[in-house]
Amino acid sequence: MAKLYFYYSAMNAGKTTTLLQSAHNYRERGMRTLILTPRLDDRGGRGGVVASRIGLRAEGTAFGHDSDLERLVEADLLAHGPLHCVLVDEAQFLSRAQVWQLSEVVDRLRIPVLCYGLRTDFRGELFEGSQYLLAWADELEEIKTICHSGKKATMNVRVDAQGRAVQDGPQVEIGGNERYVSVSRPEFKRVMRGEGLIEPLQVPLL
Repeated sequence: MAKLYFYYSAMNAGKTTTLLQSAHNYRERGMRTLILTPRLDDRGGRGGVVASRIGLRAEGTAFGHDSDLERLVEADLLAHGPLHCVLVDEAQFLSRAQVWQLSEVVDRLRIPVLCYGLRTDFRGELFEGSQYLLAWADELEEIKTICHSGKKATMNVRVDAQGRAVQDGPQVEIGGNERYVSVSRPEFKRVMRGEGLIEPLQVPLL
């Protein structure tokens, strides 16, 4: 039975690597997949390329904030034939409507959808896509990573050039290890109070 899955984590937990491994596993069994990635995330070099920090890459289909993902999947089916899985990178950037559309892909088209993304932003608040995936997904699974303190990392901190935690700014600001650090909740509280700096290079490359 097809299900909607949400694999969530803090930064630097290997979400994209896990997505690419899942896509590879399907293809190895002769099954076709569709990888969706938000157009605003161009860290792979250009829109539509999904790239992990360990060097794995795959072609995906870029979508915008107003794209109808149910219709996009239907168009792919018409153009290319049977589809066995849809994988969504950076799923925190989905809109409420798009999460609902993905649930229709599961319920009406009976195609499994695997979403990978962050749970919370640099202020500890839910992203819109994550909020509705947590509410509507059939299966939730945390991908774990470690804070430099040795505890499990569950939060994300945006840092400036001096390693200070950023308190304000837009929710969406694309960046990697130079801008974000995954930390435990106690460490998040400490740095958000302005107690000390965070070195981005302390991020574990998992």
